Amino acid sequence: MTFEEQTVFYKELVDKELDRYMSFPDGLKQGKLFEAMKYSLNAGGKRIRPVLALEFCRICGGEYKNALPAACAIEMMHTFSLIHDDLPCMDNDDMRRGRPSCHKAFDEATALLAGDALEMYPFDVLAGSTSCGVSAENALKMVKMLAWASGHMGMIGGQQIDTEFEGQSPGLDELLKMYRLKTSRLLQAAAGMGCLSAGADGDAVGNALEYADRLGLAFQIVDDILDIYGDEKALGKPIGSDKEKNKYTYVTYAGLEGAKEKAKQLTDEALDFLAKFNNSEFLKKLTIELLNRNK
Repeated sequence: MTFEEQTVFYKELVDKELDRYMSFPDGLKQGKLFEAMKYSLNAGGKRIRPVLALEFCRICGGEYKNALPAACAIEMMHTFSLIHDDLPCMDNDDMRRGRPSCHKAFDEATALLAGDALEMYPFDVLAGSTSCGVSAENALKMVKMLAWASGHMGMIGGQQIDTEFEGQSPGLDELLKMYRLKTSRLLQAAAGMGCLSAGADGDAVGNALEYADRLGLAFQIVDDILDIYGDEKALGKPIGSDKEKNKYTYVTYAGLEGAKEKAKQLTDEALDFLAKFNNSEFLKKLTIELLNRNK
């Protein structure tokens, strides 16, 4: 398959499996909650994190089915973060991926609870990964890895720091530390869980984590660039939100060209770690595509 065909294959595979996980009995009183969960999960997006999980599993010798629980779990966790990010108490964004945010399509209380549910469900999914050929030991490691990546020492911790940085000049080193928690951690979990799904050894998992760390930093810096110079229609959300909220970003410190140079440097470092894996052509292409993306 070509890169484009493989990407579509992975997205369709994940979407189908997410639909299965989102199939709930009719007639339950919390039906509105289910609809809000499905609404946000089915909003589209690049599915980068599930793709990383599936592809790292493949290049580590596993089969797609081994990593499907990890792929779905990471997308649920990511979607939870987006729902809560958009809430009025956080970024107060009305649009997400070209359509109304969850709290606009439903209501604030339902959106809050839909996010809560999508934060919890991934651990149920990972615990059941033993039915997909994952050892009980590695299933437990994946549960721990996702908790580390998403909780107070990972994404959620990074989001707290981000809110405290509004209106402040934190310094470049502190900014990158926040990016590492807020953005890199979930990408690391996706890559690491993909390796664990295939039963890979510690060296492979370590290299995957280092790769995803650099990928996440580069990804966030490109996001900073797009928030100023991007196209709202392509992005599916308003640009200029960082400036409006008086947030310092990498572009603030380094300017456009400096930010582009740093993103390229981090991408090259990510590719160096990727070179330690065989058959990683697809991931190399994906890494470069993310550097050059316009949305």
